[in-house]
Amino acid sequence: MKAVVVEHFGGLEEVKMADVPKPSPAKGEVLIRIRDAGVNPVDWKIGEGALKDKMPHEFPLILGWDAAGEIAEVGEGVKGFKVGDAVFAYCRKQVVRHGTFAEYIALDAKYAAIKPKSLNFAEAAAIPLVALTAWQSLFGFARLKEGDTCFISAGAGGVGSFAIQFAKWKKATVYTTASSNHHGYVKSLGADHVIDYNKEDFAEAIMKHEPQGLDVVYDCVGGSTLRASFPLVKKGGSLVSIVNFNVEELGKSYPIRTGFVFVAPNGEQLATIAGLIDQGAIKPAHTEELKLEEAVLALKKVKAGHTQGKIVLKVS
Repeated sequence: MKAVVVEHFGGLEEVKMADVPKPSPAKGEVLIRIRDAGVNPVDWKIGEGALKDKMPHEFPLILGWDAAGEIAEVGEGVKGFKVGDAVFAYCRKQVVRHGTFAEYIALDAKYAAIKPKSLNFAEAAAIPLVALTAWQSLFGFARLKEGDTCFISAGAGGVGSFAIQFAKWKKATVYTTASSNHHGYVKSLGADHVIDYNKEDFAEAIMKHEPQGLDVVYDCVGGSTLRASFPLVKKGGSLVSIVNFNVEELGKSYPIRTGFVFVAPNGEQLATIAGLIDQGAIKPAHTEELKLEEAVLALKKVKAGHTQGKIVLKVS
């Protein structure tokens, strides 16, 4: 099968098309014929070796962790799926090698879910990693609830766009940052207060509205944005980051809960999210579809940042 691989860590110049063996499903696995694969910042980071000390890798390494497609084969003992089912999944494995920038992937069946019926494959492929990240951060770690106030940085991004919607679904008050050309987009997702980080200090703007502090801060940016966010959280509140591994160390002097979330595959949560999408409670992210052969261009665009929504690769 054709796939986008790296044979050793390095820059985007190491990313190339290759012919690799087609996988077969083991016991408890399904083989997914991939129609579209989502592109995420972690993909170029994997290629550069940024996570080589966090998880084992093997080469040649197929990039990509998001997929939407159809069940091509069902392994022994699998229940709930049949050949031809349209599914989507976050496909990270314990050893990073077999990714989704390829025509097929064999995956533990419990990580897959039936694709939202209201979405096409491109829209569905843009969802798993970012939606699960937002879900597990806001509800798993931060325990966001109705009536809470929260700040979500980078609201127009892939994770931010779902985080805003999940927070509004829980009837929380949402503050977010976005450049002026993305204000209409994040407002359409439900953001109550949108701050242009190019024109004003987001922390000062939030404290004018919430002098008592926020219940939850969701950091999708890191760096100076994260450092300025700690004082925004009220005593006993939560700050969760998906960027800084050392967030607990940075926030230890504040009387708040801090934590880093690295998203885990979860088919049950994906099924719940699919239901919310089909009910109209959650809208898919704005999606730009490129060809699999344009993977390097897609990775360049994601690495440059400032994208609205998600980029996906059309595989078949």
